[in-house]
Amino acid sequence: MNSKDLQIITHICLHCSEALGFIDRFGKDYNLFVSDRAYFNAVAMSVLQIGELANSLSDEYRESTKNEIPWNMVRGMRNALAHGYGSIDADVLWQTAINDIPMLLSFCDSQIEK
Repeated sequence: MNSKDLQIITHICLHCSEALGFIDRFGKDYNLFVSDRAYFNAVAMSVLQIGELANSLSDEYRESTKNEIPWNMVRGMRNALAHGYGSIDADVLWQTAINDIPMLLSFCDSQIEK
């Protein structure tokens, strides 16, 4: 991994931690997530930032790690959030935050440790 990709992975790790921190702060409660706009928007912004950063990873890095992380889906989630214009699927965002963000954080941590 080149130094630019490492720097980006480090920032992705930070946004993953932020998203999980919001879940810890507000509680792992889907009903609260969909009803509290601050909670929803905080998680959405973290996920959007992750996708934006994934766009900046080198093609070589994304290609070499695509079997571990579906970068196209990460980038696609960013596009959905950025261009959803109020039609963000709360269920998809919640499942992403609860299931995918911890996996991505673990991946990023392991990449940083290498």
